Amino acid sequence: MDNIKKLLDIMEKLRDPNDGCAWDVEQTFDTIAPYTIEEAYEVAEAIERNDMDSLKDELGDLLFQAVFHARMAEEAGHFKFSDVVDAISDKMIRRHPHVFAGESYRDAEEQTAAWEEQKAKERADKKQASILDGVTVGLPALSRAVKLQKRAARVGFDWPETSQVIDKLQEEMVELSEELVKNKRDPEYSDDKIEEEFGDMMFVYANLARHLKIDPEKALRRANSKFINRFNKIEQHIDKKDKSFDQYSLEELEGLWVKAKEEEKLL
Repeated sequence: MDNIKKLLDIMEKLRDPNDGCAWDVEQTFDTIAPYTIEEAYEVAEAIERNDMDSLKDELGDLLFQAVFHARMAEEAGHFKFSDVVDAISDKMIRRHPHVFAGESYRDAEEQTAAWEEQKAKERADKKQASILDGVTVGLPALSRAVKLQKRAARVGFDWPETSQVIDKLQEEMVELSEELVKNKRDPEYSDDKIEEEFGDMMFVYANLARHLKIDPEKALRRANSKFINRFNKIEQHIDKKDKSFDQYSLEELEGLWVKAKEEEKLL
Protein backbone atom coordinates (compact mmCIF):
# COMPACT_ATOMS: atom_id res chain seq x y z
CA MET A 1 0.00 0.00 0.00
CA ASP A 2 2.99 2.33 0.42
CA ASN A 3 3.35 2.30 -3.39
CA ILE A 4 -0.26 3.37 -3.87
CA LYS A 5 0.04 6.08 -1.22
CA LYS A 6 3.13 7.40 -3.00
CA LEU A 7 1.19 7.62 -6.26
CA LEU A 8 -1.80 9.25 -4.58
CA ASP A 9 0.52 11.81 -2.96
CA ILE A 10 2.13 12.57 -6.33
CA MET A 11 -1.31 13.11 -7.87
CA GLU A 12 -2.37 15.37 -5.02
CA LYS A 13 0.80 17.44 -5.48
CA LEU A 14 0.31 17.71 -9.24
CA ARG A 15 -3.23 19.01 -8.70
CA ASP A 16 -2.22 21.53 -6.03
CA PRO A 17 -3.60 24.87 -7.28
CA ASN A 18 -0.63 26.80 -5.90
CA ASP A 19 2.44 24.58 -6.27
CA GLY A 20 1.24 21.91 -8.71
CA CYS A 21 1.53 21.48 -12.47
CA ALA A 22 -0.53 24.04 -14.38
CA TRP A 23 -1.56 21.50 -17.02
CA ASP A 24 -2.70 18.91 -14.48
CA VAL A 25 -4.58 21.51 -12.45
CA GLU A 26 -6.67 22.70 -15.41
CA GLN A 27 -7.77 19.21 -16.47
CA THR A 28 -11.35 17.93 -16.05
CA PHE A 29 -13.05 14.55 -16.39
CA ASP A 30 -13.93 15.40 -19.99
CA THR A 31 -10.40 16.42 -20.98
CA ILE A 32 -8.76 13.41 -19.32
CA ALA A 33 -11.21 10.78 -20.64
CA PRO A 34 -9.58 10.56 -24.12
CA TYR A 35 -6.21 9.87 -22.48
CA THR A 36 -7.79 7.12 -20.39
CA ILE A 37 -9.12 5.44 -23.52
CA GLU A 38 -5.76 5.83 -25.27
CA GLU A 39 -3.90 4.24 -22.35
CA ALA A 40 -6.28 1.25 -22.35
CA TYR A 41 -5.50 0.69 -26.03
CA GLU A 42 -1.79 0.92 -25.36
CA VAL A 43 -2.16 -1.80 -22.73
CA ALA A 44 -3.91 -3.99 -25.31
CA GLU A 45 -1.18 -3.27 -27.87
CA ALA A 46 1.58 -4.29 -25.44
CA ILE A 47 -0.27 -7.54 -24.75
CA GLU A 48 -0.62 -8.28 -28.46
CA ARG A 49 3.12 -7.73 -28.91
CA ASN A 50 3.81 -9.89 -25.83
CA ASP A 51 6.03 -7.04 -24.63
CA MET A 52 6.06 -7.42 -20.86
CA ASP A 53 8.30 -4.41 -20.22
CA SER A 54 5.91 -2.19 -22.16
CA LEU A 55 2.94 -3.83 -20.46
CA LYS A 56 4.36 -2.91 -17.04
CA ASP A 57 4.73 0.72 -18.15
CA GLU A 58 1.35 0.90 -19.83
CA LEU A 59 -0.45 -0.61 -16.85
CA GLY A 60 1.18 2.08 -14.73
CA ASP A 61 -0.08 4.75 -17.13
CA LEU A 62 -3.58 3.27 -16.96
CA LEU A 63 -3.45 3.12 -13.16
CA PHE A 64 -2.43 6.76 -13.13
CA GLN A 65 -5.57 7.56 -15.13
CA ALA A 66 -7.71 5.94 -12.43
CA VAL A 67 -5.85 7.91 -9.76
CA PHE A 68 -6.30 11.14 -11.77
CA HIS A 69 -10.08 10.69 -12.06
CA ALA A 70 -10.38 9.70 -8.40
CA ARG A 71 -8.43 12.78 -7.32
CA MET A 72 -10.70 15.09 -9.30
CA ALA A 73 -13.73 13.35 -7.82
CA GLU A 74 -12.34 13.76 -4.30
CA GLU A 75 -11.74 17.47 -4.90
CA ALA A 76 -15.38 17.82 -6.00
CA GLY A 77 -16.61 15.90 -2.94
CA HIS A 78 -17.89 12.83 -4.83
CA PHE A 79 -15.64 9.95 -3.75
CA LYS A 80 -12.04 8.99 -3.00
CA PHE A 81 -9.65 6.47 -4.56
CA SER A 82 -10.28 4.17 -1.57
CA ASP A 83 -13.99 4.22 -2.44
CA VAL A 84 -13.13 3.07 -5.96
CA VAL A 85 -11.11 0.18 -4.54
CA ASP A 86 -13.92 -0.76 -2.14
CA ALA A 87 -16.52 -0.63 -4.92
CA ILE A 88 -14.64 -2.96 -7.27
CA SER A 89 -13.71 -5.29 -4.42
CA ASP A 90 -17.35 -5.59 -3.34
CA LYS A 91 -18.45 -6.14 -6.94
CA MET A 92 -15.94 -8.93 -7.56
CA ILE A 93 -16.92 -10.72 -4.34
CA ARG A 94 -20.60 -10.34 -5.22
CA ARG A 95 -20.11 -11.67 -8.74
CA HIS A 96 -17.98 -14.66 -7.66
CA PRO A 97 -20.10 -16.50 -5.09
CA HIS A 98 -18.45 -19.78 -6.18
CA VAL A 99 -15.15 -18.40 -4.86
CA PHE A 100 -16.25 -16.34 -1.86
CA ALA A 101 -19.67 -17.68 -0.79
CA GLY A 102 -19.61 -21.45 -1.25
CA GLU A 103 -21.61 -21.62 -4.50
CA SER A 104 -20.70 -24.19 -7.12
CA TYR A 105 -21.19 -24.41 -10.88
CA ARG A 106 -20.94 -27.42 -13.17
CA ASP A 107 -18.89 -25.68 -15.83
CA ALA A 108 -17.71 -22.33 -17.19
CA GLU A 109 -20.93 -21.90 -19.19
CA GLU A 110 -23.10 -22.16 -16.07
CA GLN A 111 -20.75 -19.79 -14.27
CA THR A 112 -21.05 -17.26 -17.11
CA ALA A 113 -24.85 -17.52 -16.96
CA ALA A 114 -24.77 -16.82 -13.22
CA TRP A 115 -22.46 -13.85 -13.82
CA GLU A 116 -24.90 -12.39 -16.34
CA GLU A 117 -27.83 -12.96 -13.96
CA GLN A 118 -25.99 -11.04 -11.25
CA LYS A 119 -25.24 -8.18 -13.64
CA ALA A 120 -28.91 -8.13 -14.69
CA LYS A 121 -29.94 -7.89 -11.03
CA GLU A 122 -27.53 -4.98 -10.53
CA ARG A 123 -29.03 -3.21 -13.52
CA ALA A 124 -32.53 -3.80 -12.12
CA ASP A 125 -31.43 -2.36 -8.79
CA LYS A 126 -30.29 0.74 -10.66
CA LYS A 127 -33.75 0.89 -12.25
CA GLN A 128 -32.44 0.77 -15.82
CA ALA A 129 -35.49 0.84 -18.09
CA SER A 130 -34.07 -1.05 -21.07
CA ILE A 131 -32.13 -4.29 -21.43
CA LEU A 132 -29.67 -2.24 -23.50
CA ASP A 133 -29.10 0.40 -20.81
CA GLY A 134 -25.59 0.59 -19.39
CA VAL A 135 -23.69 -0.30 -22.58
CA THR A 136 -21.39 2.69 -22.55
CA VAL A 137 -21.36 5.07 -25.50
CA GLY A 138 -17.62 5.53 -24.98
CA LEU A 139 -16.78 2.05 -26.31
CA PRO A 140 -15.41 1.65 -29.83
CA ALA A 141 -18.40 1.29 -32.13
CA LEU A 142 -17.67 -2.33 -33.08
CA SER A 143 -17.24 -3.41 -29.46
CA ARG A 144 -20.40 -1.58 -28.46
CA ALA A 145 -22.34 -3.24 -31.28
CA VAL A 146 -21.28 -6.67 -30.00
CA LYS A 147 -22.29 -5.81 -26.42
CA LEU A 148 -25.68 -4.50 -27.55
CA GLN A 149 -26.25 -7.69 -29.55
CA LYS A 150 -25.26 -9.87 -26.59
CA ARG A 151 -27.80 -8.08 -24.41
CA ALA A 152 -30.54 -8.61 -27.00
CA ALA A 153 -29.54 -12.26 -27.44
CA ARG A 154 -30.16 -12.94 -23.74
CA VAL A 155 -33.89 -12.48 -24.31
CA GLY A 156 -33.92 -14.50 -27.54
CA PHE A 157 -33.50 -11.67 -30.05
CA ASP A 158 -30.84 -13.42 -32.10
CA TRP A 159 -30.37 -15.63 -35.13
CA PRO A 160 -29.84 -19.24 -34.04
CA GLU A 161 -27.54 -20.07 -36.97
CA THR A 162 -24.40 -18.30 -38.20
CA SER A 163 -25.52 -18.93 -41.79
CA GLN A 164 -28.49 -16.63 -41.18
CA VAL A 165 -26.13 -13.83 -40.15
CA ILE A 166 -24.14 -14.34 -43.35
CA ASP A 167 -27.37 -14.17 -45.36
CA LYS A 168 -28.22 -10.89 -43.63
CA LEU A 169 -24.74 -9.57 -44.37
CA GLN A 170 -25.15 -10.33 -48.06
CA GLU A 171 -28.54 -8.58 -47.98
CA GLU A 172 -26.98 -5.47 -46.44
CA MET A 173 -24.19 -5.48 -49.04
CA VAL A 174 -26.78 -5.57 -51.81
CA GLU A 175 -28.61 -2.62 -50.24
CA LEU A 176 -25.37 -0.67 -50.03
CA SER A 177 -24.62 -1.43 -53.68
CA GLU A 178 -28.06 -0.20 -54.69
CA GLU A 179 -27.48 3.09 -52.90
CA LEU A 180 -24.11 3.48 -54.62
CA VAL A 181 -25.84 3.06 -57.99
CA LYS A 182 -28.42 5.72 -57.06
CA ASN A 183 -25.63 8.06 -55.99
CA LYS A 184 -23.87 7.61 -59.33
CA ARG A 185 -27.03 8.36 -61.29
CA ASP A 186 -28.24 11.35 -59.28
CA PRO A 187 -25.82 14.27 -58.70
CA GLU A 188 -28.18 15.63 -56.00
CA TYR A 189 -28.13 12.37 -54.06
CA SER A 190 -27.27 12.66 -50.34
CA ASP A 191 -24.40 10.56 -49.02
CA ASP A 192 -26.26 10.10 -45.72
CA LYS A 193 -28.09 7.05 -47.04
CA ILE A 194 -24.80 5.45 -48.12
CA GLU A 195 -23.38 6.02 -44.65
CA GLU A 196 -26.53 4.55 -43.10
CA GLU A 197 -26.35 1.40 -45.23
CA PHE A 198 -22.64 1.06 -44.57
CA GLY A 199 -23.37 1.30 -40.83
CA ASP A 200 -26.02 -1.42 -41.13
CA MET A 201 -23.50 -3.64 -42.88
CA MET A 202 -20.87 -3.05 -40.20
CA PHE A 203 -23.42 -3.83 -37.48
CA VAL A 204 -24.05 -7.21 -39.09
CA TYR A 205 -20.29 -7.77 -39.40
CA ALA A 206 -20.11 -7.27 -35.62
CA ASN A 207 -22.92 -9.78 -35.21
CA LEU A 208 -21.07 -12.29 -37.36
CA ALA A 209 -17.96 -11.82 -35.23
CA ARG A 210 -20.04 -12.51 -32.11
CA HIS A 211 -21.45 -15.72 -33.63
CA LEU A 212 -17.92 -16.81 -34.58
CA LYS A 213 -16.70 -15.91 -31.05
CA ILE A 214 -14.22 -13.42 -32.52
CA ASP A 215 -13.38 -10.04 -31.02
CA PRO A 216 -13.87 -7.76 -34.06
CA GLU A 217 -11.60 -5.05 -32.63
CA LYS A 218 -8.78 -7.56 -32.16
CA ALA A 219 -9.34 -9.04 -35.61
CA LEU A 220 -9.22 -5.60 -37.21
CA ARG A 221 -6.08 -4.65 -35.28
CA ARG A 222 -4.43 -7.81 -36.62
CA ALA A 223 -5.52 -6.87 -40.13
CA ASN A 224 -4.09 -3.37 -39.62
CA SER A 225 -0.75 -4.83 -38.51
CA LYS A 226 -0.71 -7.16 -41.49
CA PHE A 227 -1.38 -4.26 -43.85
CA ILE A 228 1.43 -2.19 -42.28
CA ASN A 229 3.92 -5.06 -42.56
CA ARG A 230 3.11 -5.72 -46.21
CA PHE A 231 3.09 -2.03 -47.12
CA ASN A 232 6.45 -1.58 -45.42
CA LYS A 233 7.87 -4.38 -47.57
CA ILE A 234 6.67 -2.56 -50.67
CA GLU A 235 8.36 0.62 -49.44
CA GLN A 236 11.59 -1.27 -48.75
CA HIS A 237 11.55 -2.64 -52.30
CA ILE A 238 10.93 0.80 -53.81
CA ASP A 239 13.68 2.40 -51.71
CA LYS A 240 16.19 0.19 -53.52
CA LYS A 241 15.03 1.38 -56.95
CA ASP A 242 15.42 4.57 -58.94
CA LYS A 243 11.68 5.27 -59.23
CA SER A 244 9.64 6.97 -56.52
CA PHE A 245 6.45 5.46 -55.10
CA ASP A 246 4.08 7.53 -57.26
CA GLN A 247 5.89 6.46 -60.43
CA TYR A 248 4.72 2.87 -60.01
CA SER A 249 1.50 1.77 -61.67
CA LEU A 250 -1.26 0.16 -59.62
CA GLU A 251 -0.52 -3.13 -61.35
CA GLU A 252 3.14 -2.93 -60.33
CA LEU A 253 2.23 -2.10 -56.75
CA GLU A 254 -0.24 -4.98 -56.68
CA GLY A 255 2.56 -7.28 -57.86
CA LEU A 256 4.77 -6.09 -54.99
CA TRP A 257 1.88 -6.66 -52.59
CA VAL A 258 1.49 -10.25 -53.76
CA LYS A 259 5.23 -10.73 -53.36
CA ALA A 260 5.04 -9.43 -49.79
CA LYS A 261 2.24 -11.90 -49.06
CA GLU A 262 4.33 -14.75 -50.45
CA GLU A 263 7.28 -13.77 -48.26
CA GLU A 264 5.01 -13.98 -45.18
CA LYS A 265 4.26 -17.60 -45.97
CA LEU A 266 7.97 -18.43 -45.88
CA LEU A 267 8.40 -17.08 -42.34
